[in-house]
Amino acid sequence: DGRLAARAATGRGELEFLLATEGRHFAMNAIGALAAVAALGADPVRAARSLQRWRPHAGRGAREPIALAGGVLELLDDSYNANPASMAAALDVLAAAAPPGRRIAILGDMKELGPEQDRLHREIAQSGAMGRIDKVHCIGPLMRGLHDALEPGRRGGWYETSEAMAEKLPETLAAGDIVLVKGSLSTRLGLVVDAIRKMGHGSANPEPEDRT
Repeated sequence: DGRLAARAATGRGELEFLLATEGRHFAMNAIGALAAVAALGADPVRAARSLQRWRPHAGRGAREPIALAGGVLELLDDSYNANPASMAAALDVLAAAAPPGRRIAILGDMKELGPEQDRLHREIAQSGAMGRIDKVHCIGPLMRGLHDALEPGRRGGWYETSEAMAEKLPETLAAGDIVLVKGSLSTRLGLVVDAIRKMGHGSANPEPEDRT
């Protein structure tokens, strides 16, 4: 349902709480925050309650239902930024989902990786999560390497720009699918996210969030 159950042991006993996002990496961040609270002598129970009210910022991994004519499409908007570690974490979240339809990834270039950038993009194809992802669409010149490295059955389209990908969304996505959108901010994947929202006939969050 887009939430994550977490558990932490503290000097005051075990705490269980819910986070309004998904992924082990978010749970580890929350537990680290509780450890810092406890180390400072503050109340971890109160801190855990505050964490339950936290919501991820736009493009930081929130799940959003998009109502289509034939059902619901689930959007995982992680479009704000990307590096190899955060890409792997986002793919793990997608792979763990159990939609009635397909698990689809739309991935944009990871920027500022230096001389290893080509290898790091190709290696995404070897991610342990890939075996549970049905289709991967790639955006940008660096992601061409991943596109070429993918198994043919998993390989979706390759697009030079986010605008080109956005034009193909109505024939790419369907009700029942869950789609992850992930890449560096300069890839302008926010255009893809907004285009997915515009496919909807009303959703839990019909107004695009401020991405400035």
